[in-house]
Amino acid sequence: MIREIIKIDESLCDGCGECVPSCHEGALQVIDGKVRLISDLFCDGLGACIGHCPQGALTIEKREAEPYNETKVMEYIVKGGPNVIKAHLEHLIDHNELDFVTEAIEYLNKHNIPIPELRKENVEHAGCPGSKEILFENYIDSESESGQRQSHLTHWPIQLHLVSPEAQYYRDAHLLLAADCCGFSYPDFHKDFLKGKSLAIACPKLDTNKQVYFDKLITMLEQNRLKAITVLVMQVPCCSGLVQMVQQTIEFTGSDIEVNVIVIGIDGNILKEAQIN
Repeated sequence: MIREIIKIDESLCDGCGECVPSCHEGALQVIDGKVRLISDLFCDGLGACIGHCPQGALTIEKREAEPYNETKVMEYIVKGGPNVIKAHLEHLIDHNELDFVTEAIEYLNKHNIPIPELRKENVEHAGCPGSKEILFENYIDSESESGQRQSHLTHWPIQLHLVSPEAQYYRDAHLLLAADCCGFSYPDFHKDFLKGKSLAIACPKLDTNKQVYFDKLITMLEQNRLKAITVLVMQVPCCSGLVQMVQQTIEFTGSDIEVNVIVIGIDGNILKEAQIN
């Protein structure tokens, strides 16, 4: 997959190793007098090591790389003991990588490893905020509404894992790529968003094989000549993965297609609208 990952300029690196302790994932080691990236799997691409290089040898680049693997990282992290585990968790929290925090804590629980006490201001974020229970008080009795809703769905299937990216209904179409929860959270989903568009839905948190999504979006762009893409996501952090996937597709294909992002609040209101391409 295409993602951000550390790049080491060996002509500048003098092998001092000052960057190594700042990489809590253990992705960097000094080998033969130079700092090396030992595995794409270990590099989260967040760049915590960059500011610790006195020679300016470290930068971030976007390239084809194996997906970051939090479980593999935890297998390495736990060997360092409680302080290393704590530093790693707080590093993820500081960068709002809450899905990885959840995965790391699940790993610790599974292996009966104590979860270290985190900084007080971060304790409430030690799980996925998208799973937090919230009650709403904006329920409206259905008897007070009038008129029958009209469906604007034009095709089936709609789940991105199931659709054919070469299907006729995507040809020269405006694609609405929506996170699964949006259709349930926004009351006028059909009228305000789906009308005149071809739909595909996905969950960037629960659908683990993101490469399938990436490949299908590339095919939609290159073979079905999509006219525009609207990405509809919820405000929870895990939904940002859907936006990133579309951005990676655009960069990979070099397309100049119009892409609009709409963020829905968990209370069903529109929080943000932006054009990213």
